Amino acid sequence: MNRASLIALVCLAIITSLCAVTPLTAASGDPQIRTDHPWYPGELAISTFDRLFATQAELYQRVTGLPVDSDQSKALASWYWRNTHYWHGETGKRDLWGSGSNTNADTRPREYWNGLFGFGFGLCGTTHSQWTAELEHLLGHGRGRGVGAAGHNAFEVFLTGGPYGPQGQWALLDHDLSTVIFDTSGRRLLGLDEMQPNVTQWIDRGFQPDKQHGWLVCGLHPNDGESYRKYAVAEYLAGYAGPPPIVELRRGERMRRYFAPGLADGKTFVFWGRNYNTDGIPGPERSRTWVNQPEKMHGSKTGTPHRNGQARFANVEYVYQPDFTTNDYREAAVREDDQHVVFSFQTPYVIAATPPNDQPWGIYDAGCTNGLVLNGQADCDVAVSTDAGRTWLTSQPLIDSLDLTDQVKGHSQYWLRFSCAAAKLRDSQLTIRTVCQANVAVLPRLKDNGTTVQYAASGQSVLSMGPEFELAKTFLTAGDFGQPNVTLTAVPDNKTIRIHAAAHVASGSPPDPKVRYQIQYSHDDGKTWRPIVADWTVPRRGIEPNDFWSQSLCYGEADVQVDPGQPIQIRFTNDGGKRYLRAEAHLIEYSSLNDPVKVTYDWTDSIGNHQQSHVFGSSAPWHLDTASDVLTHWVEMEPFPKQ
Repeated sequence: MNRASLIALVCLAIITSLCAVTPLTAASGDPQIRTDHPWYPGELAISTFDRLFATQAELYQRVTGLPVDSDQSKALASWYWRNTHYWHGETGKRDLWGSGSNTNADTRPREYWNGLFGFGFGLCGTTHSQWTAELEHLLGHGRGRGVGAAGHNAFEVFLTGGPYGPQGQWALLDHDLSTVIFDTSGRRLLGLDEMQPNVTQWIDRGFQPDKQHGWLVCGLHPNDGESYRKYAVAEYLAGYAGPPPIVELRRGERMRRYFAPGLADGKTFVFWGRNYNTDGIPGPERSRTWVNQPEKMHGSKTGTPHRNGQARFANVEYVYQPDFTTNDYREAAVREDDQHVVFSFQTPYVIAATPPNDQPWGIYDAGCTNGLVLNGQADCDVAVSTDAGRTWLTSQPLIDSLDLTDQVKGHSQYWLRFSCAAAKLRDSQLTIRTVCQANVAVLPRLKDNGTTVQYAASGQSVLSMGPEFELAKTFLTAGDFGQPNVTLTAVPDNKTIRIHAAAHVASGSPPDPKVRYQIQYSHDDGKTWRPIVADWTVPRRGIEPNDFWSQSLCYGEADVQVDPGQPIQIRFTNDGGKRYLRAEAHLIEYSSLNDPVKVTYDWTDSIGNHQQSHVFGSSAPWHLDTASDVLTHWVEMEPFPKQ
């Protein structure tokens, strides 16, 4: 299945010398697994909002004994889960604006799924911006907002029903500081505004602790509540959700996910965030978090102790060996002629790097390694593009251990162009190795005393026009960024079944709730337009502080049925003259041709070291005889074509 053979109509002239590749074989589209681990079952339990909310509700009810049947209980279940799966840390920047990753522009990663799967950590404003998208799907439009506090970005959720009444009220739901605060009756969560007259009382862990129902005030550190002495700025619609985490594995490609830093040799550290170098282990980490100790959160009396490395990053290693003796290599090829072959790569994670030094932000320096490495030899050059072939970075001869990390780090996709026909690569022994960063809390862990693994594959793949400014610009066919209308256009090679689209808008301070935003698509050359987002607004409700973020995100998705080869246009407009600072769209493609997948686990338990494999050709579960004290080292997936 050819996943990424598309190009914006405006850019077709640039690469007319290259011919699109016709899909000929099967790959493995969207393989996912989950285990019966009680806290960390993996992606198949959380990879859509419906799956996530079901998992959150089950966990909340199991721990508290209470049903999830109200706005408040849904919000608390969401908050509880995020506390145990996402930690406070400094992420590496993404080059969202075309000005480089080491820039002072707004490079906060605001997208929900990449933030959860590719990072799993972020500062207060980062996690709370991303989290608005989850609350949007859970409770409705504009029901979560970031709130500027004293040296902190807090979070409030708008709750209705019961003690909040039909009109609703804002309530503090701070993931970053692990804090919710109930009123003296224990029935209702307080908002930041109503806390202001007596903050000292409300942030005191010892003040009527029974009203908290087991949720410790300032669960990470007792002094965190000092930030609530200020209530200053509202950030509406500060984040968004793009496509869910979808992986496509081509024949000859394997994806191994490591649950601890270090990769196979235990000493190769590849990451995309601040290098704390805590205890001599490079990369991001956090000492105070409920991640990796979720059972201790509810009912805690003292909060999290300081423990170096309580949470660290994980890695995803893709190794691709295209088979040039058959047509299998065409699953990854987006363009091919008698002088070139171009391969694509896309991941829901983020391409990482080993920095050339021990500086906190060495990932931004030149000389990074281990993010993208090519092995093999052939009489040809290779070049990289991170904007779908519109521009190419300097070509280099293909040699063993060619490291191209600096050209792709911080991205989630790239194209590789080889300056020879595919036939000349037949004996090259080409291997393409890409290492990404991941959130360890979303990986499927094995558990003690037996583990059951479930599998599913939807046959889907993703074609992205963004989020980076330069990538989206490749597909720009009408309007422009910085203007009040933008149109992106792509021509997919496979059947498109869903469109995700988002725009970063200069919506103003304060935002005007009367402005209507539209995102529409057309697959008949603009004769008819259908809605992805209809009459979107920036809602303002309840008590507000005196200042506002001057921007917002507008986003949505739509199920579609568009045949291969039909141009798809995505149009962003509004009736208030508001400028679109950037925009992106993602096409979800589908193929019924899907290879079985071989899954391998490597772990240690009380008996010793183990490695077992199973081929999933159906949804029948797989049982592993794990003993006690299980430590999962890695899990690997690779297509296993039927013979």
